[in-house]
Amino acid sequence: MDVGIVSYGAYIPRYRIVPQEIGKVWGTDGESMGRGLYILSKSVPGPDEDVITISVEAARGSLRRCNVDPKQIGAIYVGSESHPYAVKPTSSIVAEAIEASPNMTAADFEFACKAGTAAIQCCLGLVGSGMIKYGMAIGADTSQGAPGDALEYSASAGGAAFLLGSEDIIAKINRTVSYTTDTPDFWRREGQDYPSHGGRFTGEPAYFKHITAAAKRLLDVMETSPSDYDHAVFHQPNGKFPVRVSKQLGFNEQQIETGLLTPSIGNTYSGAVPLGLASILDVAEPGDRIFAVAYGSGAGSDAFDITVTDAIKDLRLEAAPTIKELVERKKFIDYATYAKYMNKIKLKEAVE
Repeated sequence: MDVGIVSYGAYIPRYRIVPQEIGKVWGTDGESMGRGLYILSKSVPGPDEDVITISVEAARGSLRRCNVDPKQIGAIYVGSESHPYAVKPTSSIVAEAIEASPNMTAADFEFACKAGTAAIQCCLGLVGSGMIKYGMAIGADTSQGAPGDALEYSASAGGAAFLLGSEDIIAKINRTVSYTTDTPDFWRREGQDYPSHGGRFTGEPAYFKHITAAAKRLLDVMETSPSDYDHAVFHQPNGKFPVRVSKQLGFNEQQIETGLLTPSIGNTYSGAVPLGLASILDVAEPGDRIFAVAYGSGAGSDAFDITVTDAIKDLRLEAAPTIKELVERKKFIDYATYAKYMNKIKLKEAVE
């Protein structure tokens, strides 16, 4: 049977901070740093926002846009590397918040920045096998960067939810493939507040190797070329990597511009490709073909070949905020407010 996206929703916090504001605190040239990463600003979660609230807002948005009863959802999977609880699922809270039936399976996924796309793959399998009617896959993060570290200029917050099914699909997922190796480019041990990374090592042997391997495999399997696609979105840890890898693969700037959000909102980690895909679906027309490749450190990539259907005309797009509206809804803050919201200021008694 055909399986694909029935609806989708997204959420991006309104707060923003610019690289210059971060740089002046640490005595670095924030403007040059932002230019080097091609990041003009990044989103910051408010004190009452986390992966749960982001996931709930995105999930509710997806349901407002379609006629699916949440009690028909047979699986909810939330992919993130910043779940609020180490032991307590985000997914069960989301299920309760959207009034899903308890007769379902739920779990939290973790694979760095591709946990959300891994959740999509699992929902596809469950729907395609007939085990469930609908599945909801969410990719969301409130990513961390140590004070003064390069990650602090890019790590941001946001996420998107996709309702997968076999009826009234607005975008058919024709095929998905993956490529995975044990590449230690990025890690955070239990109890550590901030992740560590391999610097330049995170580029060539990690990001570019896995993205290109998964992308080329999908092109081979589908017997297609980059020119066969109207849109493309690649994982975007900064604004430059996806532009570079798209050129290496043969895609042009027009194909990636709609899904390239990092320059405006930073790296949303597990939310990066889901948000980019949502941005594309906001403007896509029936028959448009989409190429999407996520990347997660540790390391692996998931690639998708997607075709937009006529049913997208019936989607109630206006029932939830579009990506453009979420990106443009912003309030800039200073570093002190940012540090407070991100809990970077530790109270003495908490440290002791």
